[in-house]
Amino acid sequence: MTNTIYWAPMLPISLILALVVCCVLFVGLALWRGLSGWWLRAAGAGVLILALLGPGLQREDRAPLSDIVILLEDQSASQRLGDRAERTSAAAAQLAAQIAARPNTEVRRVPVPDGAGDAGTALMEALTDALRREPSARVAGMIALSDGRVHDADAAPDLPAPLHLLTTGRASDWDRRLTVSNAPAFAILDEPITLSLRIDDTGAAPGAAEAPLEVSVDGDEPQRFMIPVGVEMDVPVTLPHGGRNVLQFTVPTADGELTDRNNTATIQINGVRDRLRVLLVSGEPHPGGRTWRNLLKSDSSVDLVHFTILRPPEKQDGVPVDELSLIAFPTRELFLEKIDDFDLIIFDRYKRRGILPAIYLDNVVDYVKNGGAVLLAAGPDFATAESLYRSPLSEVLPAGPSALVIDQSFVPNVSDLGARHPVTAGLQTPEPWGPWLRLVDLIPDRGQILMTGAGERPLLVLDRVENGRVALLASDQAWLWARGYEGGGPQLELLRRLAHWMMAEPDLEEEALWAEANGQMMRIFRRSLSEEVGAVTVETPSGEQVTLLLTETSPGLFETQYEGAELGLYRLTNDDLSAVVGLGPAAPREFSEVIATGEVMAPVISPLRGGIKSLEEGLPSLRNVRLGRPAAGNGWLGLTPRGAYETLSVSRTPLMPGWLVLLLISALVIGGWLREGRQ
Repeated sequence: MTNTIYWAPMLPISLILALVVCCVLFVGLALWRGLSGWWLRAAGAGVLILALLGPGLQREDRAPLSDIVILLEDQSASQRLGDRAERTSAAAAQLAAQIAARPNTEVRRVPVPDGAGDAGTALMEALTDALRREPSARVAGMIALSDGRVHDADAAPDLPAPLHLLTTGRASDWDRRLTVSNAPAFAILDEPITLSLRIDDTGAAPGAAEAPLEVSVDGDEPQRFMIPVGVEMDVPVTLPHGGRNVLQFTVPTADGELTDRNNTATIQINGVRDRLRVLLVSGEPHPGGRTWRNLLKSDSSVDLVHFTILRPPEKQDGVPVDELSLIAFPTRELFLEKIDDFDLIIFDRYKRRGILPAIYLDNVVDYVKNGGAVLLAAGPDFATAESLYRSPLSEVLPAGPSALVIDQSFVPNVSDLGARHPVTAGLQTPEPWGPWLRLVDLIPDRGQILMTGAGERPLLVLDRVENGRVALLASDQAWLWARGYEGGGPQLELLRRLAHWMMAEPDLEEEALWAEANGQMMRIFRRSLSEEVGAVTVETPSGEQVTLLLTETSPGLFETQYEGAELGLYRLTNDDLSAVVGLGPAAPREFSEVIATGEVMAPVISPLRGGIKSLEEGLPSLRNVRLGRPAAGNGWLGLTPRGAYETLSVSRTPLMPGWLVLLLISALVIGGWLREGRQ
């Protein structure tokens, strides 16, 4: 039971103050006139003023509330290194028992797991949530068991009591860390890029001057180097192929090192071509020639060399050669000396006219076999005796002419195989395409027929010849789509895909295996011309193998998903294909720095004068301290008792009943009047 005096004024304070002034003036006047009863009058006025202030006695029935101590237990990934987890669990149990043994004190144990994604240790987030659940007036202190590597220290809440940190590391801990920076998302093929690489030894390191480094690309056999410790180095890297390149930098684990989780950095860089060099060889001018030229010139990454026949040798118009304004084309230089500089050679309605001798075309055949690409857009001349098929090029062409040219309207169609091939997959739409007006009848020898024309005859045939690629388009009418003839069609997209497939762009490979990573989840893709594919095998960084079945989501494209528990490089295999993908960040935040420290949390702890101590020095005792006083000392930590309570009931009794006030005032006034009357 607690008794307190309360005041409940009957009038506004301003009126009561005005009344006090009036009473003082009247009493002062009585004193000035020498009235002997002035003090009785003053006492009466005082009783009146006191009664107007409404004094009373308040009785409260209170129940004391216990103090609360919040115990934060860091269970993040870095806390599982060495024996930190066991020591943290044991220390938390002892502290909980010590707190529970204190009178009128409760403990709240709060686990601190890994943050979402790569957020690291979100200890302040856990502390904020814990404080929201408890009345701040009851919190006597907070104790965190952690390595001190807190990644959200800048989000600390307002603390109602001192916060203490007990670090879980040991003085003998040391770690070797690898960091790679300046890693671009894209890089140009055949041009070196520079990555910044650094190896650091932290903690009680042995002081080595150099450390070994292994570098591998796409999981191949690594190259080994010796790198100075503590020095940032620029490492030039040249990507070996287009598409996704997975680079892995690894520092072998040293004896006594705290962890090897920060010894590896996995970087994914997409290789792109700087300039695509294309040689366009045109025969006699026709509307489709401008289509090819516009397509290739519209791409700023294409260097186009256009060779066209404007005055064939058989043309006799009487104009002397020395008066012609045409410049002789360097055919020998292009087809003998510089041919390997081109990524693609296109023959558009070209026929044998004695301008390119057979030795030049022999060189084109060798160019294809050595990895080059040739695209032939056939016109009516392809079915004649002057056809390129009657030249050395026939060795690499996938089909030959039957000597029949079909001059009739037909709508191109994607074949069943073409619906699965990346060059033509998805091109066919519900809306009908516009027709073409000419088709050269082909007799296929080999290759893949992706599109058909009139009477299901081959229209587009692709083939691989040793290391190179060849495409044969059996019509010179693709330009009709570009003009929008009777609705047109996807001419630009078809020719773009065709050109990029011939230049071996990884995204257009018909047999391919790859994966896309999103955090710890990977989405695995398998493209195939077959209607069924086998299961894909996933090998984790630790060597465990998992077999997954693939589901066909669209013609020729199979997918599945896999969530990897480990950070690092995963190997994928399916049939005779393989791929690699890295899960997680290049340097996981939780393992970027693992040596225990109190420096990160010091700015949060210091305002309320909390303490930072190491568990290696022993478990500190707990003492009571007043808020604002030093809350930590040699071997002890301080808690601030809050004295919180809960009010169960409240009763109020006026100190001056109305009848008593009237009686006192009347007695004092009458007494003053009688005293003055006797005089």
